[in-house]
Amino acid sequence: MMNGKKVLVAMSGGVDSSAAALLLQRQGYTCDGAMLHLYTGEAEGTCCSADDAADARSVAAGLGMKFYVFNEGPRFAADVMDHFVSEYCAGRTPNPCIDCNRCLKFGALLDRALLLGYDYLATGHYARVDFDRGTGKYRLLRGRDRSKDQSYVLYQLTQHQLSHLLLPVGEYDKLTIRDSARQAGLVNADKSDSQDICFVPDGDYVHFLQNYGGVELIPGNFVDFAGRVLGRHKGLPCYTIGQRKGLGVAAGKHVYVLRKNAADNTILLGDNADLFTSVLTADRVNWISGEVPGYPIRVCAKTRYSQTEAAATVIPLPEGRIRVEFEEPQRAVTAGQAVVLYDGEQVVGGGTIE
Repeated sequence: MMNGKKVLVAMSGGVDSSAAALLLQRQGYTCDGAMLHLYTGEAEGTCCSADDAADARSVAAGLGMKFYVFNEGPRFAADVMDHFVSEYCAGRTPNPCIDCNRCLKFGALLDRALLLGYDYLATGHYARVDFDRGTGKYRLLRGRDRSKDQSYVLYQLTQHQLSHLLLPVGEYDKLTIRDSARQAGLVNADKSDSQDICFVPDGDYVHFLQNYGGVELIPGNFVDFAGRVLGRHKGLPCYTIGQRKGLGVAAGKHVYVLRKNAADNTILLGDNADLFTSVLTADRVNWISGEVPGYPIRVCAKTRYSQTEAAATVIPLPEGRIRVEFEEPQRAVTAGQAVVLYDGEQVVGGGTIE
């Protein structure tokens, strides 16, 4: 039975977004599909490969949906790829998927959907949206399948965006989603999940920084806490916080990358124990409720997508920043990554680690 609501489904060519369209049609929504054309480079043409684009078109046609391709290349270059380059040059490690979600999927694409008369945008993310009648607020919740939960990369969603967002696959586990797609005859039912940054499909981000960003790798010194030179590095972008292998340093013990200092082009090395910290600060903070707490709050927080969250206290700071104090020290907290805050199943918000 049709419910009269129209949905634009963001389709990547993968099984999750295709299953989202299938599930919503079964719930009575009128669905159409859309893919974003984001860049042209060494990797084939769109935000996904040519095969991904063909799969998305095939699924849309099989489900009787219109299929749009929207060009957002200039915005993607400015807000995602250029930011990726500038963050690495500053010694930080960005998460471009979060930037893309904020600016493109739930920014430009949602704007287009509403302009075209759709009531909702839908994606294949493993997370959930509900409305709390007690508070009058929309909530972002973890996906039912905790092993696939993607709420971490959605922490920047706003009340406006959540009010126009459907996340149907978040109610299911991955096996159920694949089974549903298989039974419906979708061509990508058994397609493997993508793991790479879309504009760095081979994982060689240093090559991307050089080729796209024109970044020159400037060698510098590995140093210890006393300022002693332990060796030479190949350039700040070549290393990540917590890295041990491939340093080329003979220190007589295992040493790890602790910090990258763009100001003097040095990389601080130390022991594994030095990688642990109990406190971080973050900026570019988003509170999903739209309201900044006026006092410290207890949360569980995690500083990496695949990390298990840990008990912490969040203290709001001036200028929209936060201080996060963990009960137990956390390893390899990395500037440029996101710290995401949870209250049980609910995502409270998050920010960019300073």
